[in-house]
Amino acid sequence: MDLLLMSDTHLPVRAKALPPELLDLVPRADVVIHAGDWVDEATLDLLEARARRLVAVFGNNDGPGLRARLPEVAYADLDGLRLGVVHETGPAKGREQRCAERFPHLDVLVFGHSHIPWDSTADDRLRLLNPGSPTDRRRQPHCTYMTARIDSSRLTGVRLHQLPPRTAR
Repeated sequence: MDLLLMSDTHLPVRAKALPPELLDLVPRADVVIHAGDWVDEATLDLLEARARRLVAVFGNNDGPGLRARLPEVAYADLDGLRLGVVHETGPAKGREQRCAERFPHLDVLVFGHSHIPWDSTADDRLRLLNPGSPTDRRRQPHCTYMTARIDSSRLTGVRLHQLPPRTAR
């Protein structure tokens, strides 16, 4: 099972559209994961129309329309892998312990908010992934997203992809 992970798209505030490279991957992935801060409902409509399956949440910059359509926390059983998605996990310091305590039933937690890619493991059990942002690099050298696979209920092949920096219009 192929996964495509993104967060913090902030359209059309930070960019006019999703990068073509990322958009081309959407229909190829078995599951597309978005960890919030969409800003516009058009991006949600686009991913719902193109993705085979979408697992997504709202973020702190998302208004009432997106909050009405998306949960704050989403859960999915993906081929036996217990996955959760949330936008905010708090400061980097202590993140692993906080998340392990808050989500003891998960194998993987995808989050966003910081625009900073993150890949760590809490308590030798919970994998924490932040794909960064494909449209707003902030203090990072590149805009980013992630891909991964699920094989036999295990997350494998996690890869961070770099995109050319984008600027606000």
